[in-house]
Amino acid sequence: MKKLILRLSVYFAGLFVMTIGIALSVKSNLGVSPVSSIPYTMTRVFGIEMGNATIIFHCALVLIQLLILRKSFSPLILLQIPVGIVFGKFTTLCNFLADFFPTPEFFILRLALSLLSCVFVAIGIFFYVPVNIVPLAGEGCMGVISRVAKIEFAKVKIAFDCLMVLVSVATCLFALHNFGSVGIGTVIAAILVGFILGFVTKKFSKVKERVFGFQV
Repeated sequence: MKKLILRLSVYFAGLFVMTIGIALSVKSNLGVSPVSSIPYTMTRVFGIEMGNATIIFHCALVLIQLLILRKSFSPLILLQIPVGIVFGKFTTLCNFLADFFPTPEFFILRLALSLLSCVFVAIGIFFYVPVNIVPLAGEGCMGVISRVAKIEFAKVKIAFDCLMVLVSVATCLFALHNFGSVGIGTVIAAILVGFILGFVTKKFSKVKERVFGFQV
């Protein structure tokens, strides 16, 4: 029981750290990561609070999994909805807290904030993914597509991220006449998060295992 509680604590801590990264990317105003581009586009275009937009997006991704799997759809996939709700609420909280800090005006400071957001997202993934409890709907949807289409997960992720960015750009250009949620920060996140995650995993996996007493 203690081990389960610890794993859940690590899991939700990872999700929370990820949302800190998301809030920092929003604060930088240089564009958010590909996986956050759709919810932030919903915020910019329709005025939906980003946490609520994140919840709606996660529910839509679960529906997509249902349409793909049909009779093979596992009820366990529905657990992605409450996880998405928690993730959305974490996003709301972190954006709220970020509002207490001034928005940097100088590009170099905004760039630094964007880079820092990548670090937080990578660290969050470092804790959240290995616990292997319930994937966020984005990863869940990509996993389903990968299994059904028999395409390598990494390739599906690249295509999925590109599609989200394209949809975000098209929507923002049509509605706002600018790139909206997509910018140089989006490109930075697409390149750096994986690199930072690889570095953190290589350097700190053993440390994490010693701290928690088991491999998470």
